[in-house]
Amino acid sequence: MPELPEVEAVRRQLEPAMVGTRITRVELRRPDLRAPFPRRFAQRLAGATTTQLSRRAKYLLATLSSGETLLMHLGMSGSFRVAEAGDSSNDNRNPHDHVVFHLASGWDAVFNDPRRFGFMDLVRTTRLDRHPALEGLGPEPLSAAFDADALARACAGKRTPLKSALLDQQVVAGLGNIYAVEALHIAGLSPHRQASTIATPAGAPRDSAHRLTAAIKQVLAEAIDRQTSASYRAERFRVYDRESERCRRPRCPGVIRRRTQAGRSTFYCPVCQK
Repeated sequence: MPELPEVEAVRRQLEPAMVGTRITRVELRRPDLRAPFPRRFAQRLAGATTTQLSRRAKYLLATLSSGETLLMHLGMSGSFRVAEAGDSSNDNRNPHDHVVFHLASGWDAVFNDPRRFGFMDLVRTTRLDRHPALEGLGPEPLSAAFDADALARACAGKRTPLKSALLDQQVVAGLGNIYAVEALHIAGLSPHRQASTIATPAGAPRDSAHRLTAAIKQVLAEAIDRQTSASYRAERFRVYDRESERCRRPRCPGVIRRRTQAGRSTFYCPVCQK
């Protein structure tokens, strides 16, 4: 499933083509994705202008001049491409191109989803925070609201493993398995330690909370830069998917291990992550 950096890269790809541009027509090539499209979906979008394209956790939010917001999730295999008008016509169509947004600018924004686990919804913008997908989400990890104090308060008293706490979307929104693992390695913290250990009994941040918030911001910012770089190359992670390889921390003799936590693979160095 695309993680936050991949979703942010898609947002940046779509923004120049969509923002400030009227949607002339929406072409639905099937009645559903993960779920059926909302009632009169194509008709409600036609004629609206996208005034802003933002991201909340792993969701894309297109704010529309109609007073509604288009809420989108890529699912397991969803992706967008921006094509010149006509390149997504029936003569050139990919069988997994399920939704085509025809734009007044002369571009098409094409949603492709082989496994059809993505979804799209239309929500009144004033009620967006109450949508089930967004309600209760924690702070954005790259925002000023997410700092050591916020993380410590969220983890205070939690007896769950630290990595499990990081994947709790009420603690921090949009942080996924890969980058939680990477951040813990940078911060030198074991994914198995109790989450409450990064906070004092009063909920104040310990040094570990400061290291961890900085590491989360670092790994996400680096990943977004890579994803949006014109010379993008596939990522080589510090610990993720590197079981039995030597730790990359300078002078650390450790070897990366893999364990399963809550059904997800956790990679870590047992020597330098305490």
